[in-house]
Amino acid sequence: MKITFIGAGSTVFAKNVLGDILATAAISDVDIALYDIDERRLTESWNMLNNINRNINQGRARIAKYAGVEQRRAALAGASYVINAIQVGGYQPCTLTDFEIPKKYGLRQTIADTLGIGGIFRALRTLPVMFDLARDIEICCPDAWLLNYTNPMASLTGAMLRHTGVKTVGLCHSVQVCAETLLTSVDMPTDGVKYHIAGINHMAWLLNITRHGEDIYPEIRRRSAALTHKHDDMVRHEIMRVFGYYVTESSEHNAEYMPYWIKGRYPELIERFNIPLDEYPRRCVEQIEQWRDVGERLTQNQSLTHTRTHEYASWIIEAIETDRPYKIGGNVLNKGLITNLPTEACVEVPCLVDGQGITPCYVGDLPPQLAALNRTNINTQLLTIEAAVSGKKEHIYHAALLDPHTSAELSIDDTIRLCDDLIAAHGDWLPAWR
Repeated sequence: MKITFIGAGSTVFAKNVLGDILATAAISDVDIALYDIDERRLTESWNMLNNINRNINQGRARIAKYAGVEQRRAALAGASYVINAIQVGGYQPCTLTDFEIPKKYGLRQTIADTLGIGGIFRALRTLPVMFDLARDIEICCPDAWLLNYTNPMASLTGAMLRHTGVKTVGLCHSVQVCAETLLTSVDMPTDGVKYHIAGINHMAWLLNITRHGEDIYPEIRRRSAALTHKHDDMVRHEIMRVFGYYVTESSEHNAEYMPYWIKGRYPELIERFNIPLDEYPRRCVEQIEQWRDVGERLTQNQSLTHTRTHEYASWIIEAIETDRPYKIGGNVLNKGLITNLPTEACVEVPCLVDGQGITPCYVGDLPPQLAALNRTNINTQLLTIEAAVSGKKEHIYHAALLDPHTSAELSIDDTIRLCDDLIAAHGDWLPAWR
């Protein structure tokens, strides 16, 4: 079995995902191909994984590295699984561009990697690279599963499923930690808990939750309403109060997926709901600073070990290879799964993984208010894909004009001007419109 990791210069994430594989006996006798366009970061990840392989896996895995686009097909050749974790354009210049130009129009963001004007442009510069990768997969390993971790998840995974022949599933980690995060925030125990989650990535819904068979949502809501202190999850608790259900992804994310929170006319909402504007650039700067210390400890530590995490990739591969069933929350095309969302949407639903692959599970109708909130995001996702596939600039405008946060803050004319400014600023990062 061969696993190819695209974007292997993301060393911490490579440690989690590939370290999990090296820590799983049933799949640890494996060929691993590391691929990245940054040779220095690639070599750091290669050193790190060789140390882990030696220390926890008796060196059973064979780890090779491939640098640069000209080596991508060699990295993919014969792979059974391709793990994608790329970021096109990086913090500089593209992430900064996504934040700083909208600021000139008074449009503020928190993360800007999923929806909003930042999410639209991240998708537009990433999809051409994804389509190139898909063509190579179709040639080099046509039966491989592509496990996509790159954001914006719904736009990228949906485009791959609709416009390529690659078997793709989108993976996030917000589903795994959703119930525990909520219960911890209201000081309730997490043992014996079962739950059902469905919706779209970063806006899936905790539809029900029980503990030892008892519905605990009423008690959760009661305790949530009684919270009086300021905390980091205030947006999600307010969404639950108003719409009835808890949402999977963090408050800083959901603050920019809806039109209610970041508003020029209501600046007091930022403090009231503890919304961290410009959070993603701040994290990027911190990670760059921390990497000077963390990087050496990870990449030069001859004694480095690893304990398996909750990231889905190793559990999926183990389930398929051993035919031992495992349940995940996966991002897939909505072929009759959530019946009150569009069929062309990419949805996040429970999936059964076993020797036959990844099989999504039927959900039915979401509560109508939750489906309505999802559709406001799906509109922008589908039009972003349409812009990338057709090359038509007007669909970029349409995507932005239908984005909940952007349309709540800007006029039609300013939205179009903002899109034009972003296209110009991104330049060669948007080859279809340069």
